[in-house]
Amino acid sequence: MVELQAPQLDSVFHALGDATRRQMLRDLADGERTVGQLAEPFSMSLAAASKHIKALENAGLIRREVRGRTHLCHLEPGPLASAHQWLNYYERYWNAHLDRLEQLLREEDAAKSKSPPRKGDDK
Repeated sequence: MVELQAPQLDSVFHALGDATRRQMLRDLADGERTVGQLAEPFSMSLAAASKHIKALENAGLIRREVRGRTHLCHLEPGPLASAHQWLNYYERYWNAHLDRLEQLLREEDAAKSKSPPRKGDDK
């Protein structure tokens, strides 16, 4: 089983578990943003935005740079790659199980089409 640095993954999935933080990451994928710019679409205070940003920083998903009084945030995609790798393990698990289910259903359909129709099945 893939565990990949469990404490870091815990903080990444915690950060990704909030829709506001996911949107902030999407916005940062287009380029750096100030804390105010990240807060703006949500009509939230800078203090509330800072709490979300802190969760993203703790997960290593963003880096904050201070220029004078302005705090600029940058996306750090590395931890997302680790989370993707962890999820990919389970994607392979489910794909294998779903492929087997598909095979069984096809075999069942083939067996039904080979058997003679029963009385009353012609409706």
